[in-house]
Amino acid sequence: MGLSDFTELKGVSITIGGEPYPHLIYHYRLAYSGWQCAQIIEGGESFVALSEGLQNAFEACGGVPRQHRTDSLSAAYRNAGSHHNQLTQLYEHLCEHYRLEPTRNNRGIAHENGSIESPHGHLKNRLTQQLYLRGSFEFADVADYQACIDGVVAKLNGQCADKYAQERPHLQALPRYRVADYEVLSVRVSSRSTITVRRILYTVPSRLVGRQLEIHLYHNRLRGYLDQKCVVELSRIRGTRGLRRGRCINYRHVIEALHHKPRAFIHCTWQTELLPNDLYRALWVQMKQDFELEKAALVMVEALYIAATQDNETAVADYLEDQLTGSTLSLNGLRQHFRGAGETATPSLTYHQHPLNDYDHLLNHAHLNQSVSNPESASQESPVGPHAQPLGSP
Repeated sequence: MGLSDFTELKGVSITIGGEPYPHLIYHYRLAYSGWQCAQIIEGGESFVALSEGLQNAFEACGGVPRQHRTDSLSAAYRNAGSHHNQLTQLYEHLCEHYRLEPTRNNRGIAHENGSIESPHGHLKNRLTQQLYLRGSFEFADVADYQACIDGVVAKLNGQCADKYAQERPHLQALPRYRVADYEVLSVRVSSRSTITVRRILYTVPSRLVGRQLEIHLYHNRLRGYLDQKCVVELSRIRGTRGLRRGRCINYRHVIEALHHKPRAFIHCTWQTELLPNDLYRALWVQMKQDFELEKAALVMVEALYIAATQDNETAVADYLEDQLTGSTLSLNGLRQHFRGAGETATPSLTYHQHPLNDYDHLLNHAHLNQSVSNPESASQESPVGPHAQPLGSP
């Protein structure tokens, strides 16, 4: 038997890049041996999260149990109303694909799922202690945080290695392919190079304007496909502070079009989101104080264009900060300073001109051969006029 459940790490505040990171932990465990797996989940207890976590656990385990137990997850069971088949269609297909017998505990009787509920506490306690030993709850990215969880789980699995070795031969073999752990949507890219997915506005590369994309929506990311080829991958965001709508703006996607109409930056509704970070936002405030609004927009759009095309966002920000401090910032100066960095040196080519006398030798040789092959026509040839072509008529 394998067991699945979602849990929340309480008592500590995980931050990534200095920002609070709301998340759940998907926890899978084998009932006999106690072997377990844990994965970070963004968003709620959706079927996409359950499907991805469960299938990743099967692959890490190397086999599939014959029975899978959960509580009354809405992603797996129809809890509202009376239904002949209580399984959701997606979960039923997942169980059939992996030859699983789905079971669940009775509602409100949590101890029937005790083989996963109690290990939640052990896992979270070990993880919390590891974070205290680490000395920080701050992580550079999600992968760094997941690596910390994997280290804790590996130590717990080391304690049950013998029992897992006994259970491993009784697990079913993995099927040849996975069940899709994403939702499929279809969206059209607007003239502003944007798409709307689950009430969230995303920018995409401007070359996709007007195209119909197939979106694969995961719990933490989305991928856009055009003619079965992945053309864009974005981090999935959700509405915050009680707002269901939101925006995910990447200036690199729209800067090419904005560079042709830089004054549009002044009245752009995404102006704050277009600026990459707080430093750029502070620089924009300073520019509006030092220059006229139109000139400030020209300089900022040019700076963003250089940062995107030359991939030197930090260097451009440092240059703007230094020039604003010295009151020497100008559009021409900005272009001149970064012109050499973006240009590729043209390789020098060395070539030798062959002697032109070779053509005279070739032509004389051809004329001699023609005279020898037809001596009568050569003797009866009329004199060449002053404007006649020296090589004869075609």
